[in-house]
Amino acid sequence: MKNIKSKRKDTQVIHAGTNPDKTYGSVAPPIYQTSTFKFDSAEQGAKRFLGEEPGYIYTRLGNPTTSTLQEAIATLENGTSALATASGMAAVSTIYMTFLEAGAHIIGSEAIYGPSRVVIENEFSRFGVEYDFIDTSDIEQVKKAVKPNTKLIFIETPANPTIKLTDIKACAEIAHNNGAVLAIDNTFMSPILQNPFDYDADIIMHSMTKYINGHTDVVGGILVFNNDELMQRTRKVLHNHGGTIDPSQAWLVLRGLRTLSLRVNKAQENAQVIANYLEQHPKVKWVRYPGLKSHPHHELAKQQMKGFGSMISFEVEGGIEGGKTVMNNVELATLAVSLGGFETLIQHPASMTHSSMNKQDRSNAGITDGLIRISIGCEDAQDLQDDLEQCLNKI
Repeated sequence: MKNIKSKRKDTQVIHAGTNPDKTYGSVAPPIYQTSTFKFDSAEQGAKRFLGEEPGYIYTRLGNPTTSTLQEAIATLENGTSALATASGMAAVSTIYMTFLEAGAHIIGSEAIYGPSRVVIENEFSRFGVEYDFIDTSDIEQVKKAVKPNTKLIFIETPANPTIKLTDIKACAEIAHNNGAVLAIDNTFMSPILQNPFDYDADIIMHSMTKYINGHTDVVGGILVFNNDELMQRTRKVLHNHGGTIDPSQAWLVLRGLRTLSLRVNKAQENAQVIANYLEQHPKVKWVRYPGLKSHPHHELAKQQMKGFGSMISFEVEGGIEGGKTVMNNVELATLAVSLGGFETLIQHPASMTHSSMNKQDRSNAGITDGLIRISIGCEDAQDLQDDLEQCLNKI
């Protein structure tokens, strides 16, 4: 479709990246399940390897199905290009490998997806990478953490699992004033509710396993760019270390993408109902949801987000035992890690997604032993509320 970038998000979700199948007229994009591509001549092969002629060579280096997905996500994020990866962590690691080297320094959000932090602390540190994981919701801390060797600021907003928000534009200014790159993990919001390029971010990352796919059946990641130099630099790293997505995975994500707007908006509507309910419950100590006026960053949420999302964190009375009581008695919500599917998922970060962090680091990041994270899905809101009610009554 011509001028798809001028359309609104609900339309882009349906049509972005679609190109008519000239061979058979297939409405759904074909799966090009091939490892390699035939050249018409040695000269053509040589030109493709030199980048003098467009075309495909080998699926690790590019595939038509993958290209369709990349074009669609780039459009939704107001970007110019994208690189799809085999998992969310493949995307994160590609960012790190591209912009960090021995002696380089990274600033990251202290409350962030556990492996995104641990891979720096346990692996990249072995090669001389320096790091500071701080409360990036406090911009003064970000300013103070910058060093002459800071190459990358990597933030997640809202943060996982504390739901703290970071001012993207303020972080971009700090990064650019110091010659660093700002990368944003935008998984929690999806392209429907937050577009970090609008606030001067350099790279947007998604775990497509979550909202973009939305069906709890595919693992994948993506990096989005609006700067060709950064994309080309990153592409070389990705293609050489081999973290690219399989075409079948790419096709499944494209299938899920087409209902992204419907799912995100329904789940968000449910989340507001559940957050309001939890905030009034006597067994709940506190609730963190950007749509509540009690959220410390509620005003920032209204400025840089188009909605409040469907991720809620809350703490119940009774600490870790109270949290276990809730999780061991859920009937409708599914006790499982991950998020962003059509179904509601509930989990306990201290013993699950963030168990690889030591207890002191979890405490410093606000990940208390009794914190529960819930990814609200597309069920009936009253049924979800009833399920939580019977759980909370057992504490």
